[in-house]
Amino acid sequence: MTFVITPKKKMASRGYLFMLLLLVLLVSATSSTTPLSPNFYNQSCPNALTTIKRVVEAAVQNETRMGASLLRLHFHDCFVNGCDGSLLLDATDTIDSEKNAFPNLNSARGFEVIDEIKKEVDKACRGPVVSCADILAVAARDSVVALGGPTWEVNLGRRDSTNASRDDANNNLPAPFFDLAQLINSFKNQGLNLTDLVLLSAAHTIGFARCVTFRNRIYNDSNINPLFSAQLQFTVCPRSGGDDNLAGLDSTPANFDVSYYLNLIQKKGLLHSDQALFNGNGSTDALVTQYALNPRAFYKDFASSMIKMGNINPLTGNQGQIRTNCRKVN
Repeated sequence: MTFVITPKKKMASRGYLFMLLLLVLLVSATSSTTPLSPNFYNQSCPNALTTIKRVVEAAVQNETRMGASLLRLHFHDCFVNGCDGSLLLDATDTIDSEKNAFPNLNSARGFEVIDEIKKEVDKACRGPVVSCADILAVAARDSVVALGGPTWEVNLGRRDSTNASRDDANNNLPAPFFDLAQLINSFKNQGLNLTDLVLLSAAHTIGFARCVTFRNRIYNDSNINPLFSAQLQFTVCPRSGGDDNLAGLDSTPANFDVSYYLNLIQKKGLLHSDQALFNGNGSTDALVTQYALNPRAFYKDFASSMIKMGNINPLTGNQGQIRTNCRKVN
């Protein structure tokens, strides 16, 4: 028997093919732009978050400074082409590692803790289910909590980049010598506003900085408490040598609190970029004062800004991959 396709049947067939193609395109678009969700691993690995928390708490208990280091890794990941785990990739013939960028070289740390988290999470999940980018985001939150700061629901579902860019890290990460205009522009480029700048900069309420990052400030800046600068010059940071000597980023570097803002008001910001947020007549002065006087508002708003930063250009759906080793592309 021979079947003949009439013009009407041809039109119907074309219409069916068109609808099928449209459906495929819609499914493809949806799968590549899957929204992040705090519940992303509830079914695939319900023990993922508790496992990350356990390893982070142990690392911070072993070395308090590690909390700030893990928080900083998330910042430095998200500010370079989005929160995609690119910072964790080691250098290869085809990858110019962001670890070798000026803001990270001999400065970014905590990679071994991320390796340990990845090992334990993959064991709990019976395979590589949780991305390295998500591990960074959750470890940052758990580090803040471990040092007395606020908690928040971390949106999850990021996938890992298959590349990195040292040039983009050099160009996009705010430097410790930035003035206020440069800081505002740097954060604006990431979709973050003035309030986000003041809040996220307060990550410096925990941790330490190396002498090389604040030497110029304590010897040359005018908007600095003279007793504060003299103490640092005498005890931590000579004019030459001692580049890796450490000083607390605020007066209570092991506690997540409002000391960072109180120090700025007293002109005791350690980095030039910190003190740039409070100069007596700047656009961010009122926000610094507001949060210095209201810890509860600071905690709440810091959490909101962290969620906002964590949403910067994530890879989702069919994009990227779930690395089996955070240091290497699969």
